[in-house]
This record gives sequence, structure tokens and C-alpha cells, in this order.
Amino acid sequence: MTSLEVDPATGLVRGARQVPSPNCDDRAAGQVPEVLVIHAISLPPGQYGGPGIEQLFTNCLDPHGHPYYADIAGLKVSSHLLIRRDGEVLQFVPLVRRAWHAGASWCEGRARVNDFSIGIELEGCEEEPYTDAQYRTLAELTHVLLARYPDIRRDRIYGHEDIAPGRKLDPGPHFNWPRYLASI
Repeated sequence: MTSLEVDPATGLVRGARQVPSPNCDDRAAGQVPEVLVIHAISLPPGQYGGPGIEQLFTNCLDPHGHPYYADIAGLKVSSHLLIRRDGEVLQFVPLVRRAWHAGASWCEGRARVNDFSIGIELEGCEEEPYTDAQYRTLAELTHVLLARYPDIRRDRIYGHEDIAPGRKLDPGPHFNWPRYLASI
């Protein structure tokens, strides 16, 4: 695993493979990340290692590439970071910008969670456990983010299911919150 570090000027994570997404915009003036949101994604659902996630976040997903893609190919979504099953980190959006990962959401009494959050996707689905490599990388990445953004604390880390209840289920029941929180 590569050592990770945030460049404060650019919001880029050194050690992450950069895959720029157009699905982002500027945060409001003076707005810094305050919370982390943990997600899960696999494309096609339940399949790992393919190009689907990168294609979705860069608006290159072929709607004919898989039956599931027909309904999602036109979505304009992104996340700041993705952790693959082997622990590789991909960055789609600089941390100083707003990624479009949370959708309709509510957190700490506020709507528009994208405005004040960092989104981290884990390659996976709600029905399966995540890998040891993903937990190690997520812990390292979280340490780096906690050090860089003091408003983010352990008690300000949420699952997508927490900020969009009834609409989202990720990272799901197989995400080991005690293991992850103990590692940070």
C-alpha cells in the first residue's frame, strides 16, 4: 500500500490514482469538509474489478454494456475517493471541491450533505463483507483526513444509510463499524 497524504493547496491525495470526474463543483466560499460519508458501489452490482465505477463517475458508462447500466448511464454522480477490493485508492474529485455523492440527504440538522462532506466509496455491496485491504486503506486514509481537516472527527463519520435513511442501504450490514472505528 502506498503512503497517502493530502496536498492542502489542491486537495489531491498523493498515493491515489487520479481519475478526474466532471461531476463536481466548487464548495461555498470558506466551506471546508466537516464529515466523512462511507458508501459502497459495484458495477455491475456484485461484480468487482471492472471499469464500470470509473466509467460512471466520468460519464463514460455505456448504457448497453450491461442491462443494469441502461437506468444509470445518464446519472451525473461522483465521489471524492474509491477504495478498490485490493486497497487501491482512486480519486475522482479534489477534496477542496464538492463531489456529487450524497444525493438527497440530511446530516447533523443540515441538508445538502455534499456541501460539507467527503465521500469515500468502497468497492463492494451491502450483501458481502469488505476486504482486509479495504479496511487497512480506509483506516490510513481516515487518519490522513482527520489530520488535515480538524472539523472531521470520529463521531462525524457516517454511512450513506445514515444520511439518506430509507433511500440508501450502504455501506450495509457487512461493513464492520467497530473494526473500522477501532482502527482510527
